[in-house]
Amino acid sequence: MWWLPGFAALAVLAFIVVGAIAALIGAAPDIAAKTAILDPYTLRVTGFTVWQALLSTLVSLALAVPVARALARRRQFFGRSVILRLFSLSLVVPVIVAIFGIVAVHGRNGWVNFALEELGFSGGYYLYGLNGILIAHVFFNMPLAARIILHALEAQPPETWRLVSQLGMSPRDIFRLIEWPLMRQILPGIATLIFLLCFTSFAVVLTLGGGPRATTVEVAIYQALRFDFDIARAVALALIQITLCAAVAALLLRLGRPADTAPTENRPYERPDAARAATRLTDALAIAVALLIVALPLLAVVASGLNAKVFTVLGDPVLWRAVGQTLTIALFVGLTALLLGGGLVASSTALQCRFGRRRGAAAMQLAGSLILVVPPFVLAAGLFVLLRAWADVFSLGIYLVILVNACMALPFVVRILSGPALRLCAESERLCQSLDIRGWNRFRLIDWPRLRRPMGLAAAISATLSAGDLGVIALFGSQELRTLPLLLYQRLGSYRLDEAAVIAMVLAFLCLGLFFAVEGLFAGAGRVGAGR
Repeated sequence: MWWLPGFAALAVLAFIVVGAIAALIGAAPDIAAKTAILDPYTLRVTGFTVWQALLSTLVSLALAVPVARALARRRQFFGRSVILRLFSLSLVVPVIVAIFGIVAVHGRNGWVNFALEELGFSGGYYLYGLNGILIAHVFFNMPLAARIILHALEAQPPETWRLVSQLGMSPRDIFRLIEWPLMRQILPGIATLIFLLCFTSFAVVLTLGGGPRATTVEVAIYQALRFDFDIARAVALALIQITLCAAVAALLLRLGRPADTAPTENRPYERPDAARAATRLTDALAIAVALLIVALPLLAVVASGLNAKVFTVLGDPVLWRAVGQTLTIALFVGLTALLLGGGLVASSTALQCRFGRRRGAAAMQLAGSLILVVPPFVLAAGLFVLLRAWADVFSLGIYLVILVNACMALPFVVRILSGPALRLCAESERLCQSLDIRGWNRFRLIDWPRLRRPMGLAAAISATLSAGDLGVIALFGSQELRTLPLLLYQRLGSYRLDEAAVIAMVLAFLCLGLFFAVEGLFAGAGRVGAGR
């Protein structure tokens, strides 16, 4: 029954995706008129979406490359581990919280304008619109790209640097002959991934877009469903987004390939270009700029939250009701995503490890990742339309939010679990067959002790992403169903900035605590099992 978990997860995904899109198409008989390629609104929205995603990708990579090179050259300095941890926070800090910090730094009354006015310069309204979108996207994507590039540079064997030292290569020769060929293998995949993330960005554009001129396809779908209930236009825009995202995903599969590896003795050896004064200056400048981009908004969240309204907001029952609903949704999303992703990984691992069907295993895992090309609003609205004939859909909002958010977290679960599961299967498959260990006994004795940490990480990331999500809840949110991100967005929209600052601080600490609690819960369960 190795195929049962994977095919059950695929059946759930097929029902959600195909059923949702089919329900929307069936409810929009005039969709053909809405898909006209010469529709000015559609062309303008699509063009701006592509343009902002392209600019965000280029700026993020232009900053990430020197930062990664600087961190690769400076293997030991005070605060390096802190900087790397700050870069990792982009995975767990909610988008709406980071946006609040960016507004506190770059807004009209923010830190940057205050510093400029103190220096005698006049501040400006540069945040909202394309500028604000670029600033937020760089905040999220530059650390991600820098970590990936840094990992590739650090994988370079020490023998390479010993040879570079013997040949007396200059920093320019090192970049041209060693670093650039290595980065050229991974940069297309990183660029495509960032482009895809920026193309489907919602909360950033919704809050920092500043008006209809800075509307993306994702925001246009939300507006068509939430305010106009124009299902035909929403489906037309969704088809455009799915087509473009699928094309980008195909490009990612074609261009992205693992870097070449070579055997090494792993003897430590310092890079010869690390001691040059010019590289010290440029590395310090790159690291300082990256630190300002990432650290200032996070510091602003905490600093802005400690204001005169802190006790008033903390004593508001609305806040704690939102906290309870946020935690409930997040925990169920983590569990659901882990079940679906674990089923896909279990079947795909068995398919590759036992039967040698690599293409079939890759196709099964790819099916779990293609959910990223479908807008979450389309899934939620489609399920809403699909189920309204059998149930009171207004009472199903929380279940739809959990289901859609779990599907959107599925690619992270598959990516985290697939590598460790495949290695474990390769190491233990013959032993389990010879001892006839299968089913629950195999999971309890073999799989769980080795996979509990990756499972905890996958569940923690899924739950944390859901806790900070403003996407689907913005469509189904109401007075009865309101999470912390939605409450924060409503306070920002009504210009109650002091209250919003406190809520942003609470949400940031909630997500950090949730991440470490869920991850630690799996680790603690493993220790208890080992003790017994």
